[in-house]
Amino acid sequence: MSDHYGNAKVQHGQMKSLGEDAEKVEVDPEEEMPVFCPSASPDPTSCITTTGADASGCSSVCKQRGKRNSKNSFHAVKNLNSPICEQTLHIKGTGKILQGKSESNGNYVAAHESRNTQEARCEDGFKLPRKRRPVTVDTSKAKTSLEALKLSIKELKWKEFPLGRRAACDIYWHGVSFHDNENIASGQVNKFPGMVEMLRKINLSRAVRTMQELFPEEYDFYPRSWILPEEYQQFSTQSRMVKESDTTVSPTFIVKPDGGSQGDGIYLIRDPSELKLMVGAQPKQAVVQEYIHKPLLIDKLKFDIRLYVLIKSMEPLEIYIAKEGLTRFCTEPYQEPSQKNLSHVFMHLTNYSLNVHSGNFVHSDSQSTGSKRTLSSVLYRLAAKGVDIKRVWSDIIALVIKSVIAVVPELKVYYQADIPPGKPGPTCFQILGFDILLMKNLKPVLLEVNSNPSMRIEHEQEVTPGVFEYVPSPVDEQVKVGVIRDTLRLMDPFNKKSTATSQPRAGGSDHWEEIPVDVDSQGKSPDNMGNLPPLCLKQVYPKYTKQFNHLRLVERIAALFIRFLGVKGNMRLGPTAFRTFIRTCKLSNSNFTMASVDILYIDITRRWACVLPDCREADSLFP
Repeated sequence: MSDHYGNAKVQHGQMKSLGEDAEKVEVDPEEEMPVFCPSASPDPTSCITTTGADASGCSSVCKQRGKRNSKNSFHAVKNLNSPICEQTLHIKGTGKILQGKSESNGNYVAAHESRNTQEARCEDGFKLPRKRRPVTVDTSKAKTSLEALKLSIKELKWKEFPLGRRAACDIYWHGVSFHDNENIASGQVNKFPGMVEMLRKINLSRAVRTMQELFPEEYDFYPRSWILPEEYQQFSTQSRMVKESDTTVSPTFIVKPDGGSQGDGIYLIRDPSELKLMVGAQPKQAVVQEYIHKPLLIDKLKFDIRLYVLIKSMEPLEIYIAKEGLTRFCTEPYQEPSQKNLSHVFMHLTNYSLNVHSGNFVHSDSQSTGSKRTLSSVLYRLAAKGVDIKRVWSDIIALVIKSVIAVVPELKVYYQADIPPGKPGPTCFQILGFDILLMKNLKPVLLEVNSNPSMRIEHEQEVTPGVFEYVPSPVDEQVKVGVIRDTLRLMDPFNKKSTATSQPRAGGSDHWEEIPVDVDSQGKSPDNMGNLPPLCLKQVYPKYTKQFNHLRLVERIAALFIRFLGVKGNMRLGPTAFRTFIRTCKLSNSNFTMASVDILYIDITRRWACVLPDCREADSLFP
């Protein structure tokens, strides 16, 4: 304990008042209170230390904070006949006694204190150190992230409840959505209401398109998209016009099912007639995007980046980015798309779940080889070729922040519908998986955002023909366990003050963030919490509020929308609320009467009724 508060120097045969000693004790900045464990902070009164080479001059001092009654002081009674000086400390005016021993090196070893001594400290305003209870985590709904979560909880020395419990837990870890467990009235849940719906292909495209219309230059990182089946005619017409304007151009498009995951149902086309519009008798909902035909290649292979992003809070908005991620490689050398190779999924699609079935897929324990590598190993390889990695990294950060800003407005509508103000309920956080492609010119492109990124730290391996088993994946474990563990550290309910948000930094965005560092070259230097490494998650918002705050225009509109909903938990604006909205915002005048407002509302609802039900459900804010 004395290491945290420095050594007190006292003159031989003289004891000074506690207040005077406290002023002279210097604190080593490297030994200050642990940042991530305030409850582990040593109590200034829990140790009495004397230093010095002369055993005969041993005495004691207790450092305190706050005011101290001047009538009370310490007197030491020493037994100099023993190599270890026994000391008895009398506190004047209280009749309380402290006993202990002073070793030959001058260090005082305090004995167990009496109850009277503890009471005396309480009377003087001191708080006795209390060992905090471990954070409790309900993992009963964790599913595929369970193994990484268990390792993280074990590292943190927290308490896991794999079957749940009747009493409330501090943190609930869900595998799919906020509604995995409907009976949570407190604590924290690792999913936001509405996140699954908002990050479906169609709704993400709508949200980004809204921002592209408002800020076209800021949102040029998302490929041009069309929503099927409602925009099929528009897609068909524009595709034909491109071909007519330049007969040498034959663009390629990638079709992604709205609810698809892990590459399921994705295919490439070169003509609208190749679209698969129906599933049985039902129209197939999907997004068609321009295919990025000039990606950056490594070892002649196309690859993408899986970056983990933590939304720590919605209000205020707090975003953290993992400094280490994954890169997933195709297993067939890349060629620009042609009619002959459109069906070669191992050449064009980077999804791990597809390429793992290729005979060329390489499982490697090294982070810089194989079909799945760490992001840092790829960035350092590019840096060795002269690529400005800091520029690439800052562009990726900007892409992440802008993407989150695009979906936050409607997420807030979902949030207030599930957890209305004043209603008991948990707070939320969530880890998202951003899939990003680097173009040949190093510009990052957003492919999609996953609300439930895979947190598996093992992979299937065929041990005998037809027999598979799960074996550990060192690359996955290195990245994913760190992300989950440090997410839990940031969400520690006993540690809110230590994770206060940073103030925005002034200046440009050329060098926002340090590049990810290879763990092997960096080493895992323990932080003040014990044997844990420094956080692998870096805050990017509100840290860079100045650069991006102007993009939160739609969020302000959403705040107005929520304000005029009227009924708590409602997500639809009725005709009366719409009138109130128009009147309060002073949008009506002689040319735009309330009768016109009613007609506008009817027109909006009619157009909205034409949209497919699944789309309406998630896109409730902007018809």
